[in-house]
Amino acid sequence: MTTSDRERQVLDRIEQTRRRRPKVREERITLAHGAGGKATQTLVEAVFLEAFRNPVLEPLDDAAALEIGLSRVAVTTDSFVVTPLFFPGGDIGHLAVNGTVNDLAVSGARPLYLTAGFILEEGFPVADLMRIVTSMREAADAAGVHVVTGDTKVVQRGKGDGCYVNTSGIGVVEHAWRLGAHHVRPGDAVIVSGPIGDHGITIMLARGDLGIESDLESDTAPLHDLVAALLEVAPGVRMMRDATRGGVATVLNELARAAEVSVVLEEDAIPVRPEVRGAAELLGIDPLYVACEGRFVAVVEEAQAGQAVEALRAHPLGAQAAVIGRVGEAPAGLVLLKTAFGGTRICDVLVGDPLPRIC
Repeated sequence: MTTSDRERQVLDRIEQTRRRRPKVREERITLAHGAGGKATQTLVEAVFLEAFRNPVLEPLDDAAALEIGLSRVAVTTDSFVVTPLFFPGGDIGHLAVNGTVNDLAVSGARPLYLTAGFILEEGFPVADLMRIVTSMREAADAAGVHVVTGDTKVVQRGKGDGCYVNTSGIGVVEHAWRLGAHHVRPGDAVIVSGPIGDHGITIMLARGDLGIESDLESDTAPLHDLVAALLEVAPGVRMMRDATRGGVATVLNELARAAEVSVVLEEDAIPVRPEVRGAAELLGIDPLYVACEGRFVAVVEEAQAGQAVEALRAHPLGAQAAVIGRVGEAPAGLVLLKTAFGGTRICDVLVGDPLPRIC
């Protein structure tokens, strides 16, 4: 059997597996179900999508697109369970606001309002709660949004993990463009707005279990102004996603599957800070799968890729933006990485996540 025949067999098996109806085979929920990988996708599709299926939910985008009268509105919700609660560059409060603002922004909406729900464990220090709420207020002010309603629940000691935060967001779409994976075409450029993996590696090191010291900080930041700068100069933007749980590789796998295209990445073109790369190598982790909280992936018409990168680099949050690959036709549904050594490998979705509880 030739190498090409073996490769074809592998691709055929992957395609057959992906076409099977999603089914949760575990009898109990595991941490992998919340990590953003295959286990999460199966849980979402087999349980939640099956129960709530409707045309608005079906795309499973970062935010739901609603048309109310003559207005286009985006709505999103997210829960934050990071450990530790406070880490270099931010805390759970910053994450909650910025994460929700970013889900709205990459959907093409201008963020306006947030909700805030808190689940607190009995015995949680009030001073820590005040610190978290202050961070949320500061992040909301920086993003130009208002927290307009919320909820608080307290659970018994040992029944929680200090503090969990849920935020929902509402934004308005003020342009005529419609973004989404179904707009992606072969030949389009894949762009990342900056170095990847900062947040996930920062959280892992902040736990102190590994004895590795670093000056690395989380990249948590609101991306709405950066997104607006991109949309202003590049009407050929096809779609955007913020690369949170599962990292850039998972985002691009979801794109490839939804659009029935391939994505070919150039390893040498992907921006990764030396500190992130070094820590990832020590931990045996690929930065492509590590969460970011201040980076997004955009697919842009090839003819506008250059001006799109220039617009991003003109903004402080996009100074290291880069084209990292191209969209292809085949093998549909797969992400391929051209390595620095001249080879090519498949970047599939992980089952779970090597870094649990990072956002």
